[in-house]
Amino acid sequence: MALLHAASIRPTKIELIRSWVPSQPWFVGDDLLEQVGAYRFDDPDGEVGIETFLVRAGDGPTLQVPWTYRGAPLAGADEFLVGTMEHTVLGHRWVYDACGDPVYATALATAILGGGAEASQERRLADGTHEPVELSVRVSGSGTRTDVGSVGLVDVRDADGATVVATSVAEIEVLRVVGGEAWALGGDTLTGTWPGQDDPALLAVAR
Repeated sequence: MALLHAASIRPTKIELIRSWVPSQPWFVGDDLLEQVGAYRFDDPDGEVGIETFLVRAGDGPTLQVPWTYRGAPLAGADEFLVGTMEHTVLGHRWVYDACGDPVYATALATAILGGGAEASQERRLADGTHEPVELSVRVSGSGTRTDVGSVGLVDVRDADGATVVATSVAEIEVLRVVGGEAWALGGDTLTGTWPGQDDPALLAVAR
């Protein structure tokens, strides 16, 4: 379960998305990006926040933007640093393109290969009580493995409208431009639905 805090964040997530995404090689669109939905995975150690945004610019395609949030810099990952933000509860946070973060790669591989789903979410209120958060995106992995394990180091490369994350357990193709099924032939998959997308859309493939 992902625990969210009732807090203010500066810059906001959508502000950071709008400043970072248009500079990426897989960006498609020329209008102001808007969030379509988001889903999270759990870090078993509870140290790293893992959140994937689905965004769209105007009438353009839906783009997939996975991020990780950390309380300290990730060693050797400067090229994946999106920026930093101030969280009124958690303090200074380093935000990374999750494709370069082994914690995200492990969570994604586990979901795909183990037939997992998105994390449920609760918001912690100022008085310490919790309230459930309605999920905007539902995802589902197709695999049946019972023990995926840690992926270790990752090697990342962009390929057309996708990012390929090579790990010790699988090569994972994360579709940046959702709807690019032609790039993803064979392997176990992660698919998702969200408002306006009733049929499961391909989000990632592990081979």
